Amino acid sequence: MDSQALPYQLARVAQRQALRARRRKNTIAPRSGAAGQTVLSPTQRTGREAEERACRYLQDQGLIVLGCNLRSKTGELDLVANDHGVLAFIEVRHRGRLDYGGAAASVNRSKQQRLIKTARFFLPALVKRYFNGCMPACRFDVISVEPAGLTWIRGAFSE
Repeated sequence: MDSQALPYQLARVAQRQALRARRRKNTIAPRSGAAGQTVLSPTQRTGREAEERACRYLQDQGLIVLGCNLRSKTGELDLVANDHGVLAFIEVRHRGRLDYGGAAASVNRSKQQRLIKTARFFLPALVKRYFNGCMPACRFDVISVEPAGLTWIRGAFSE
């Protein structure tokens, strides 16, 4: 065996092992708790807590929360709220540290495009159910939850 080929063979073995591990992970069903609820990872639990905190904050500000965690094949909307006749699609971002610009900076252009696409998916049903079929003004907000506190950025981006 050639000594120069050894690193490539070791890398190939490591890639196969990683592929097998990914396949195993994808075939395992989500863990369930005692009451049949899905067990969340620590990161998911932190994110869920940040969303609940943001929801309470918005309700304290007078918004009517219409939906939480609306999922479709295009993505997920963390919160949807009625802000005095304006339909607000709200992305909640949590960061424990301020590295890389903080939580609000993590809503990059590709994330914005996914949110816009998902909002378009849910918009007809929301308008029909909560606005009697009349199209309201819409906006995209971001709530960043960081060690310094919670920041609500109204109209953070637009189409």
